[in-house]
Amino acid sequence: MGDETAFLTAYDAVLRRWPVKVRSIDVPSPYGSTRVQICGPEDGTPLVLLPGGGATSVSWFANIGQLASSRRVYALDLMGDIGRSVHDGAPLRGPDDLTAWLDTLFDRLNLDGAQVCGHSYGAWIALTYALHAPHRLGRLALLDPTNCFAGVSLRYLVRALPMLLKPTAGRVQAFLRWETGRTPEDPAWQVFLDSTATARRSKVVAMRRPRPQDLRTCTIPTLVLLAERSRAHNAQRVVGAARELLPEARVAILPSASHHSLPTERPADLNRLLTQFLV
Repeated sequence: MGDETAFLTAYDAVLRRWPVKVRSIDVPSPYGSTRVQICGPEDGTPLVLLPGGGATSVSWFANIGQLASSRRVYALDLMGDIGRSVHDGAPLRGPDDLTAWLDTLFDRLNLDGAQVCGHSYGAWIALTYALHAPHRLGRLALLDPTNCFAGVSLRYLVRALPMLLKPTAGRVQAFLRWETGRTPEDPAWQVFLDSTATARRSKVVAMRRPRPQDLRTCTIPTLVLLAERSRAHNAQRVVGAARELLPEARVAILPSASHHSLPTERPADLNRLLTQFLV
């Protein structure tokens, strides 16, 4: 089985674990086609899910049952990252291209007023889009957002470097064990994570931290959830910065969670806080 075939097989196996009926579509844009997983009641409030880098839309398997119970969910594979989105159009040169990509998706899927939830790199994209087009969003949830309110830990970057420069399944496993302190509970998710080492990606856009003056203008109801044991950054420092820059936001720390385990491992508290906020 070829490397990309193995990855796509693992991707499909996780998607089959979703406890809801899913319709997968490909939405064209100037940058290429975007794979979108759609589920939940057709008349529900639209909710756009943006995964962490290297995680893809299927990473919401532990959350989707509750999130889609009353919302129309649109879970995206990020343009330029691994997954079933195909980046074969215009280049992704920076944040402006990501916001233009999302503008196209909002237009084609009629998502004005949507709630948006992102994790890690996806949270940075979500916040960047909220600052670009606040009139298009209803609510914003940021899960352990990286480089949004404070910088990424140098130790985290150094640890990730071997995996990023020459990814192998062993290096992915070692890095995630170091960050999360555990192996995944779901065996299909473990197989998926191993397979990401050889998955193709074209361009992950460098995260430029928003300017404080821009953040202070954000009036979208916002939830910021930090992982207590995150090694991507200092959670307490991010909490302090988020409360200063977004004084109206709800900011909380999830006990025992790590950056990479936040959506997938022991998700009860996360799902409860999200469903309470995304009314």
